[in-house]
Amino acid sequence: MALLTSFAGLWDLWTRFHPLLLSGLRITLFLAFAGTALGLTLALILVTLKEQHLYQDEPRAMRGFKHLLRLFVTAYVGFFRGTPMLVQAMVFYYGLNEAGFRISFLPAGLIVVSLNTAAYLTEVLRSGLNGLDVGQKEAALSLGFSDRTTYRLILLPQALKNMIPAIGNELIVNIKDTAVLSVIGVGELFFMARSVAGATFRFTEAFILVSLMYLITVILIAWGLKRLSLWLGQNPKALLSSESEGWV
Repeated sequence: MALLTSFAGLWDLWTRFHPLLLSGLRITLFLAFAGTALGLTLALILVTLKEQHLYQDEPRAMRGFKHLLRLFVTAYVGFFRGTPMLVQAMVFYYGLNEAGFRISFLPAGLIVVSLNTAAYLTEVLRSGLNGLDVGQKEAALSLGFSDRTTYRLILLPQALKNMIPAIGNELIVNIKDTAVLSVIGVGELFFMARSVAGATFRFTEAFILVSLMYLITVILIAWGLKRLSLWLGQNPKALLSSESEGWV
């Protein structure tokens, strides 16, 4: 009887507030997909700067500049990987507003997700590049290819294909981690669930309902990513099998 009562309560909340919850889910998916795409784009730039070749015969100033770029990338990755996204969102949003730069909730959330994702994917791509045969880079450089051309045409396409499962994992992490953006007022799924709970004072049922929405969303996206991995000839078991996720 208690189970039926609980189910009836969940269904009642869904029928009354599903437009609000679905609106939050759309924003969550937008932030996760757009943030992962923008983060991947930035990671491609960062990993190229991090892994650029230092030539012995190039000017000392150029070598020093490349070292500075490497240090910048190392500091960037260390900061965003070493601090919680919740703190990053608070510092970024309120810090900019106090400095006089007004930015709305959604763009601020997207920037935070993108910058955070770029830090993690930079290391993912760097691992993928280090797993390639070093002879490919040496051959390209010996043929007169620049660092940028070598990475753009030869190395990065291979690394990206090999890293599809890891990039998929990051996308799924972002779907869940966007919940922290509710602290700066982004109207994603968790924010909408809090609104429903506050309006009805049915906190347990509201958060059980939103948990089910997150779970179903992650399962469907993981299924799609596994199909993509199979199509690309990758191992689908690599999805959601990292220690950070704990799925096997």
